Amino acid sequence: MAGASVASGATVAVARMRPPLQRSLRTVACAENQSSSTSVMDSGDPSSSSSSSSKLKITVPIDDTSKGESSSFSARGSSVARRFYIRGDKLWDIAGSSLALAFRLGTGLAVQGYKVSLIPEAEIPNNRYSFIQVAGRKLIESSNLGPRPERPIEIYEFEGCPFCRKVREIVSVLDLDVLYYPCPKGGPNFRPKAIQLGGKKQFPYMVDPNTGVSMYESDDIIKYLVDKYGDGKVPLMLSLGFFTTLTAGLAMIGRAGKGSTYKKSRLPEKPLELWAYEVPSPYCKIVREVLVELELPHLYHSTARGSPKRDQLVQRTGIFQAPYLEDPNTGIKMFESAEIIDYLRNTYALA
Repeated sequence: MAGASVASGATVAVARMRPPLQRSLRTVACAENQSSSTSVMDSGDPSSSSSSSSKLKITVPIDDTSKGESSSFSARGSSVARRFYIRGDKLWDIAGSSLALAFRLGTGLAVQGYKVSLIPEAEIPNNRYSFIQVAGRKLIESSNLGPRPERPIEIYEFEGCPFCRKVREIVSVLDLDVLYYPCPKGGPNFRPKAIQLGGKKQFPYMVDPNTGVSMYESDDIIKYLVDKYGDGKVPLMLSLGFFTTLTAGLAMIGRAGKGSTYKKSRLPEKPLELWAYEVPSPYCKIVREVLVELELPHLYHSTARGSPKRDQLVQRTGIFQAPYLEDPNTGIKMFESAEIIDYLRNTYALA
């Protein structure tokens, strides 16, 4: 269904949603924020947008038959970006996911060579991401990245694995795009495939289609990635051996194994696309857990602080917010972690 319009793609999504929910489509207008100095989105991260009054239109499923809180896609579930918004049923999920920041000391928060500069507002294009304004100047983030791979790195992994987490953190630091093949326990597709490719029941497993290199062992994968696509230096919190693995495991203690076990689902024809980052966003975390549990392959666009992809997302949608999901199988484009989770479960989960 490549090239399908949002409206036609969304119709397909409605047809595939689980009964007895009867869905229709409603197009909601997401107003672009006018002030990048005060706008903070789902991830708790400030947004940036043009100063025009244009609107970003996003088509999302809405339940016409919902009563009160009976539907995850009721009017309260429209995909409109909201500041520091936590839907009531996700409060404890967000709280538990937030523990990672303390245990991992922000590893993966910013990209390699991260720095900030105060630049006169008049010198900054309207579609450039910034997160604070002071006395007519905006704080602009930048980075010093290594060589860029032509094709996304492929990684077989799952959320509830401390070794996998270590690799996801270096992915954020190096600002790499990765095609993740989720391998939850009991998953019928990518876990067996990873074992077939590498010969071991071990995760994470990385394949670099740019070089033909494939390997196990999180520390080896980290070293390979920083040598090939970084400055050759492994960040401190990823170079402490057992302590790194211990804190990576403790970072997941608040999630009690979420993102580890397969839930029956149907495979999409094409990988979904997710703009997110590993730390410190608990909103991104809970979306990733569901993607893994449903065994949904996804192209992950890292958007840690200093990532050029923050600018790209502003140019693409008019605002910056993480997580942001695009599903090429249905044409759906969505902000808001809770609504993304509802969409994924209603579109791909099987009873």
